[in-house]
Amino acid sequence: MEHFSKEDLGKMPSRYRAHLINSCTGYKSANLLGSKSASGISNLAIFNSVVHIGSTPPMLGFILRPLTVKRNTYVNFKESGFFSVNQVNEAIIKDAHHTAASYDENISEFSKTNLTESYLDDFQAPYVKESAIKLGCSYVNEYEIKENGCLLIIGAIEHVYIPDDILHDDGWLQLDKANTVAVNGLDAYALPQLLARFAYAKPDEPSKNIV
Repeated sequence: MEHFSKEDLGKMPSRYRAHLINSCTGYKSANLLGSKSASGISNLAIFNSVVHIGSTPPMLGFILRPLTVKRNTYVNFKESGFFSVNQVNEAIIKDAHHTAASYDENISEFSKTNLTESYLDDFQAPYVKESAIKLGCSYVNEYEIKENGCLLIIGAIEHVYIPDDILHDDGWLQLDKANTVAVNGLDAYALPQLLARFAYAKPDEPSKNIV
């Protein structure tokens, strides 16, 4: 078994350390965040840090790297107040990954990929047509992580678009039916397989499989 101490981690080449630390915490979500500038230029960027914050009210969060360089996504949703979250599926991983490239603010990532800019129900931020699960969000707040300068962004979920065939009677979404992918580290994509779903856990009772 390999073992790396804190001192070992500190001595590693930065790219090696980034791959190691981003991989060792497990699979992460893969989402494309869509936004639009005040001048009307759409922006699309892949994020692997979108997380559930709460369901009452419905909120999500994601981590934004330090604002030491211009972050077009950040500028856009701060100006407009809105952004979309679009789950990445197996069919679009190559184009989704390409949105990580650093394009100038006057160039839309939609124009550099085969992803299609889509608008629904008069929502200001663009959605990704090819994404099966789309969320329309409004900016709520941000919190600085003082230890590294990153920001935790909080968004309110205002719209949810999902295929009928992945929605169960109790509200659970079966993501494998939508071919939703997960991110392994920074640049590897995997297709999760449903193993089991269990009923609500109760003390002194064995877990009951419900799917």
